[in-house]
Amino acid sequence: MTENFTRALETVLAREVAGFQAMLYCKQMTAGASQETYRVAVATITGDQHLALRRSQPTLAADSSVGSISLETEARLFELAVAGGIPGPRVVYVLQHGDGLGAGFLMQWLEGETLGQRIVRAEEFTSIRPKLARECGEILGRIHALDWRGAGLEGKLPEIEPATLVDETWSHYRDTNVPVPMIDYTWRWLKDNLPRNSRTTLVHGDFRNGNLMISAGGINAVLDWELAQVGDPVRDLGWLCVNSWRFGKSELPVGGFGNIDELLAGYRATSGIDVAPGELEFWQIFGSFWWAMATLQMANAWRNGETPSLERPVIGRRSSEAQMDCVNLLIPGDYSLPATGHAISDGTQLPMPAELLAGVAEFLREEVAAKLDSHNAFLARVAANSLGIAQREFQYGAELARQEKRRLEVLLRRQGELDDLRLELVNRLRENMPLDTPGLPEHLRQTVAGQLLIDQPRYSALQQG
Repeated sequence: MTENFTRALETVLAREVAGFQAMLYCKQMTAGASQETYRVAVATITGDQHLALRRSQPTLAADSSVGSISLETEARLFELAVAGGIPGPRVVYVLQHGDGLGAGFLMQWLEGETLGQRIVRAEEFTSIRPKLARECGEILGRIHALDWRGAGLEGKLPEIEPATLVDETWSHYRDTNVPVPMIDYTWRWLKDNLPRNSRTTLVHGDFRNGNLMISAGGINAVLDWELAQVGDPVRDLGWLCVNSWRFGKSELPVGGFGNIDELLAGYRATSGIDVAPGELEFWQIFGSFWWAMATLQMANAWRNGETPSLERPVIGRRSSEAQMDCVNLLIPGDYSLPATGHAISDGTQLPMPAELLAGVAEFLREEVAAKLDSHNAFLARVAANSLGIAQREFQYGAELARQEKRRLEVLLRRQGELDDLRLELVNRLRENMPLDTPGLPEHLRQTVAGQLLIDQPRYSALQQG
C-alpha cells in the first residue's frame, strides 16, 4: 500500500464512518487479476468497526468493470439482496472518482468460513453441512425473485439467452487459438440440447461453494456478485453442482456438502417452482464447459502479458479438470493411463530433469511455505504445483502425445503432425462432424484423461472413469 492510498482511504473513512477517530489498520486479503479485497479496522467513538474494501486493481481504469458488471452495480446488488432477505454484508459507501481510490466500495466485514476445502471437511461444520444444500436452494429461490428492474438495474446487467450464452462462451474459447476438441464437442452438444421456454430472472452467476460464507448457524453471506446477469435461473443451480466446486467430495453433488433432492426441495419452498432433472443437467454441463473455457482464457491473458501472475498459468492447466467433468457427464467410459508407480525418471543421468523438479517442488511446499506469511506461502505452493506439472510432463507427456497422434490418424484417416491433427479434428467438429462418429468419444475420453494425469492426477473426475 502506498502513502497516497492510505491517505485517500483515511479521508473517505473520516467522512463516511460515523464517529470516526482513526484507521487502525488496512490489510490486503486477496489480489485477483481484476480486483482486490482489504480488511480495514476503524476506531470510532462507540468502539472499533471492521470493514471490507473491494476495489479494482490499481493498474485498471477507475471506471473499469469486474467480471461482467461495474463495482458500483455490484454494490447495488448487495443492497438489493440484503433488502430481499439474502444473507450478506451491508454496503457502507460506494467510491467516487474524486476519492482517488479507483472503482470500488466499502462494506460491513462479516466473520465466517469461505474456503471450500474447509467447508466440506472441517469438523466444526459437521452438524451444519447436511442443511446447506436445502438452504442454498431456498436462497436461490429468493435471489431469482428479486426485482432488479425496480431497483434501477435495467441496462446495467447483461441480459442473455441460453443459446447466446453458449455461443459467446465458445467464441471466447475460439479466440484463444488453442484447439481443444473436447470443448468443441461439448459446445456442439449444448447447442443440440438447449433449454426450451426457460424463465428469465436475475442470476447471481457465481453461486457456488467458495462464494458462500458459512458460520455455525449456516450461510451468513452470499458473496461475489461480479458475474450477475439476467437469464435462465437454473444456471445458478447447475453451477453449484459443478464438480470443480465440490472440493474432492464428488459423491455429494451440491457443493460437496449435499444432494440434489435437498437443493431442489429448498428451491421449491421459496420459488414454488419444480426444476426438471434435464434442466439442471444442461446447466451443470454448461458450467464445466464455461470453466474449461475460462481457465484457458486466463492462461492466455497471462501468456499475452495482460495479467502477469504466478497463479494464472497453473489455473490454465485446470481446464483439463473441467473437460474431464464434461467427459464423465457426456461420454463416460473406460480409459487407460500410464502406470504411475514406477520411478520418477527413466534414464542414466543422475538426477534426471523430472527428479530435479520434484526436489525443488518439495522444498517449496514443505520448507519455504512454512516460513512465509499466508499470501506468500500460497504463492510458494502454487510454484510447487507448477513444478509438479512440469515433472509429470517429463514423465508421461511424450508417450501420451504419441498415443494421441496414433488415435487421431486412425480417426481422421490420414497422417500428420499432432498439432495439425488436433486442429483438423476441431475444425471437423465445428463443421458438424457427427458426435457419434465411431472412435470419437473413445479418443476424447482417453485424451482428456491423459492430459488430466499431467495437470492434476488427484482430481476426483479422474477417479470416476
